[in-house]
Amino acid sequence: MLRDGTRVCRAVLRVIDRSLARRATAEAVGCAFLAAIVVGSGIYAQRLSPTDVGLQLLENSTATGAGLVALILAFGPVSGAHLNPVVTLADWLLGGITGVAGAVYVVAQVVGCCVGAVVANLMFELDAVNLSTHTRASRGLWIGEFVATLGLILVIFGIVRAGRASVAPFAVGGYIAAAYWFTSSTSFANPAVTIARMLSNTFAGIRPSSVPAFVAVQVGAALCAVALTKFLHPDVDAVDVVVPHEHFRAGP
Repeated sequence: MLRDGTRVCRAVLRVIDRSLARRATAEAVGCAFLAAIVVGSGIYAQRLSPTDVGLQLLENSTATGAGLVALILAFGPVSGAHLNPVVTLADWLLGGITGVAGAVYVVAQVVGCCVGAVVANLMFELDAVNLSTHTRASRGLWIGEFVATLGLILVIFGIVRAGRASVAPFAVGGYIAAAYWFTSSTSFANPAVTIARMLSNTFAGIRPSSVPAFVAVQVGAALCAVALTKFLHPDVDAVDVVVPHEHFRAGP
């Protein structure tokens, strides 16, 4: 009897491990494409419109918003398409993912984004790693980044609470595209993408010394968004963030 129970437990753990591996892979690949879209469209925008920064931003924001919709639709059924450490953090705090799975997600997201930024550089005949010299450090930029991240988390969980997770890809893509324009920071709102963007000294880049403050603001905004979400939606269910996907509540 004990041996049978042990075999069952091992079988369950193997299934959970395979599931987590699939989900982490989806997050890594999705993040690689996301960073490639952000950085690559920024590079191309500079080349297409070298003297018009407004047009560069339009090109960059349009590509990013559309790309997000596609990536969430593609990878959502596997991992929920968090594609963002602060979304994973919020999901964990609201009980939608365990700590182990969350940590694996975050590592996969950061690695994936860095790979995507490197690939974008190489696609446009740049050095694989070309550290940005674009300083982004001011009170206005930090406030903009706080607003962008806060809004993103509220949009995601508001949609989940409304039972309309199927429209999340379009809402998230639309929000990020809009936040490029109404926030002073052009809405990084993603620690993994922020880290990756320091690897490209192009339109989308950020100086390495500016990264810690941006990430700290993003995490702080996510914590505030979780608190506000709990107040506004006390019965929120975070299981299907960002879109419905395979989920093992008892596993990692």
